[in-house]
Amino acid sequence: MNRRLLYTIALFAMVACFTDSLRAEVRLANPFTSHMVLQRGVKVPVWGTAAAGEKVTVEFAGQEITTTANANGDWRIYLKPLKVSSEERTFSVAGSQTGFPLELTDVLVGEVWLASGQSNMDFSMSKKVKSFAGVANEAQEIAAANYPMIRMFTGTAAKAYSPQATVGGEWQFCTPATAPAFSAVAYFFARDLQREIKMPVGIITLAYGASTAESWIRRDALVKDPALKPMVDRFDSVVAAFRTNPPPVVEAPRSEDVSATNVDPVKRKRAAVRDPIQDQHNATVLFNGMINPVIPYAIRGVIWYQGESIVGGATGRALYPRVQATLVRDWRQLWNEGEFPFYIVQLAGQQAESNSPLVREAQATILELPHTGMAVASDIGEPKNVHPKNKQDVGDRLARIALANVYDRDLEFSGPLYQSMKIKGVAIELKFSHAKGMAAKDGPLSGFVIAGADLKFVPAAAKIDGRKIIVSSPDVPKPTAVRYAWMNYPAGCNLYNAAGLPAVPFRTDAPAMPPLN
Repeated sequence: MNRRLLYTIALFAMVACFTDSLRAEVRLANPFTSHMVLQRGVKVPVWGTAAAGEKVTVEFAGQEITTTANANGDWRIYLKPLKVSSEERTFSVAGSQTGFPLELTDVLVGEVWLASGQSNMDFSMSKKVKSFAGVANEAQEIAAANYPMIRMFTGTAAKAYSPQATVGGEWQFCTPATAPAFSAVAYFFARDLQREIKMPVGIITLAYGASTAESWIRRDALVKDPALKPMVDRFDSVVAAFRTNPPPVVEAPRSEDVSATNVDPVKRKRAAVRDPIQDQHNATVLFNGMINPVIPYAIRGVIWYQGESIVGGATGRALYPRVQATLVRDWRQLWNEGEFPFYIVQLAGQQAESNSPLVREAQATILELPHTGMAVASDIGEPKNVHPKNKQDVGDRLARIALANVYDRDLEFSGPLYQSMKIKGVAIELKFSHAKGMAAKDGPLSGFVIAGADLKFVPAAAKIDGRKIIVSSPDVPKPTAVRYAWMNYPAGCNLYNAAGLPAVPFRTDAPAMPPLN
């Protein structure tokens, strides 16, 4: 055997040994990184990969648990419920075939929430991070963002056709240096929560602009519902077509201007065809790329801001309550933590059809599900901006829901919520819950319209009578229905309660919604 051949064999052997050592290295799944927060009071799943058959030992907070990686190299253990801790402790994972243990530092125990949705959840504290973002009073808010007990994991945007095992990102503790990139809604929610409960708060932010709700739902959950299965069928169809006839590779000019005259127009049209897997409007793609990798990291609950992107026009809007309910139920099933809290943001006002009151009405159906809540934002929108800068009130309103319903704080968490109506002669009497101290803000009560059997609505006079409101108009002597804040941009609608929370937009003539089950 010549020397060259011996050298080649030795080189291959070295590469094989190196490759085996990489396989043997114990790895943790995301989002297990230094600075993380682990959920208190529940069993905490910890998982990752190692060599098949390798013994893996996890040590944290006085617990030491050993398991064996399966034939695929996957392993999982469960830490017993942990107590709250602000102590910066080390989290260690060691493998029987790994030379050195994997050690994560500065690990806390407290409350963990998942924040998801589209661009208004992806909206960063600073405009310098995302050009469409930047909160009101940006400089002051970021300078004051010094909360070492608040940690955030921001997942790297990723879309996929099949469920993925990992998502990029790492935990960071909150300082003026890290806060600019934080989700603004998630930050203000965590800040208000942490100030009150005085324990570490961790947020896992997995959000993507212009995404539909169905893009965040797994395939099995959509397919088993005959009303939602067509979403998956359409997606599979366009994927198959794209793979069968992929667009040609066209070298774009340096300016990235695909309309340049030196590009063949037919090729230019095909080049503009987007890979459907990379389209955030399509079913399952964001669940696969961003949500699946973090299941079942222990969480307390979810905050969700989505609704501007609903495809399919009126049909899609009619399906939205079902899609939203499917997402809530399926995430709860996948995490296997029971009916954990799921709180949404109802769309802010804007002069755009995407912010229609019909969408807000569809969103509000979430309140039919147990342990859900809705932060109203119709009063804090901007007429020409789908990304309003007032995220402080959004975070505050979400935190109020959590504080009242999860952390047993005695405080109001909802604005006046329409319950029922009675026709009383020429007027309609409306009854509300969350109605303590109802009052008109900044002027006479406005935003109500009234109609008779013809449903031709006209502006109405409204007066508060305790927990009720009496609505009438001399132009409608035989009223049948009332609406409030029933417009895309409900400027001037000013019904609030004593807690300063706005009334939920409503119409008494709403058609019966199909059951969510």
